[in-house]
Amino acid sequence: MSNTNNTSESQGSQRSSQSPQSSRKSQKPQKSHDSQDSQESHESHESHESRRPRPMEVLREARAQLAELTGMTAETVSSFERTEEGWSLEVEVLELQRVPDTMSLMGSYQVELDSEGQLTGYRRVRRYERGRADSRGGR
Repeated sequence: MSNTNNTSESQGSQRSSQSPQSSRKSQKPQKSHDSQDSQESHESHESHESRRPRPMEVLREARAQLAELTGMTAETVSSFERTEEGWSLEVEVLELQRVPDTMSLMGSYQVELDSEGQLTGYRRVRRYERGRADSRGGR
């Protein structure tokens, strides 16, 4: 414990022994660096607001948001399209895991996102066993 106090005191005395000039020199670059960071942050904020999310970003974000809301694993995206309001996806979700895996229950969810890629709604459109062939003409 006394070593900690001695170390703190010696560090404090080293700081106070610095000349005012060396102290000012170390502060100058810091100020310009801070203003540069502020400018870069402002520019990146503006460009982030004005740019649309890329399709892959939308897909990843949609899967993550759906998984968070439902508590289920989003496995694949089986359809994806741009709409007037934003994006529309159909996401395959593992609803109930069973052994063997081919007997697991899957759900197909219609997911709607706004133009910024934020989830605005979802609904389950069908439920099926993973190993069962689709009898509705490819859907």
